[in-house]
Amino acid sequence: MSILDASWMDDELRILHDSALRFTEAEFAPHREAWEEQGMCDRSAWRTAGEAGLLCASIPECYGGAGGDYRHEAVIYDAVMRGGAAASIAGGNTVHSQIVAHYLLNYGSEDQKNVWLPKMASGELVAAIAMTEPGAGSDLQGVKSTAKRDGDDYVINGSKTFISNGQHAELIVVVCKTDPTAGGRGISLIVVETEDLEGFSRGRNLDKVGLKEADTSELFFTDVRVPVANLIGEEEGQGFIQLMKQLPQERLSIACAGATIAEMAVEETVKYTKERGAFNKTVFDFQNTRFKLAECKTEATISRSFVNQCIEKLVQGELSAEEASMAKWWCSQKQCDIVDECLQLHGGYGYMWEYPIARMYADSRVQKIYGGTNEIMKELISRSL
Repeated sequence: MSILDASWMDDELRILHDSALRFTEAEFAPHREAWEEQGMCDRSAWRTAGEAGLLCASIPECYGGAGGDYRHEAVIYDAVMRGGAAASIAGGNTVHSQIVAHYLLNYGSEDQKNVWLPKMASGELVAAIAMTEPGAGSDLQGVKSTAKRDGDDYVINGSKTFISNGQHAELIVVVCKTDPTAGGRGISLIVVETEDLEGFSRGRNLDKVGLKEADTSELFFTDVRVPVANLIGEEEGQGFIQLMKQLPQERLSIACAGATIAEMAVEETVKYTKERGAFNKTVFDFQNTRFKLAECKTEATISRSFVNQCIEKLVQGELSAEEASMAKWWCSQKQCDIVDECLQLHGGYGYMWEYPIARMYADSRVQKIYGGTNEIMKELISRSL
């Protein structure tokens, strides 16, 4: 089972998947090793992705997008991962198109949407969202970064870490406190355009266990001045509510990646074990191998079925925060479990970076951490009991 078997799939989406897959294999996959070496994809890859229609697929055409919905994003996401750009364009585009673009679309002013969204769709601007801080991760109410109003500007101070797209991003949605005394009610989202911006600096491109070709950075704000017009929403203090409303879509995207990588791991391992010989037979001929792969295939299919159902609910506006948390927890956990089993069936070769399963193993682990740890997901689920 794959995303192409979903009940909501149609011919247009199948054509989109095929096109995105072929494009990724031709334009991005050949650069993967070079991008891993430099710790990020080339900045030009974003413009290439924009020209191919891979960015902001779910943003209305009047704002430069493709006029689709989350199904289009999910199809592109699956295709780009399968095409060999899982950590670079696929992961970065999730932040860019599925997260930041939708904060602007759902809560931004018409001026903000008209100025920034077309440039995001074309790849002229790369976007990031700066939530996590050195002392605040899953607990977003604990952020320390501040934005104090001074006339027609906000003055932003603080630091962020683990920021996806952090080295490339020219447009950053910063989660900060406009009222440090008000807890969650004092959080606001403010857009920072980084070009020639005094007081803004990027730290090192962080050296991660996996996702080697995706830039992940520290960001620093020292008396950074941005116009009050860059506030997302009509008034201060709406940031926490905005975050809570959008996080289910972010968590579903993590679940989508989990389902796809689990499927890819099984497919890769079936192929490998049927070719690899041991004791005058193939590794696949051993009952243990077949039984382990049967278990993995079953769990991957359950993940896919659940994800496809959640995608349909999201498009219909019916996906609950609890269901999104269930999908994120289940699919990321099963992704890690399945990839680990599949690496074991590769033997020593599975630990070699040149084999796809090794990259999947390294890339998968963070899925249980970002977007809210899986422990936080269980806490959110338990509140519905």
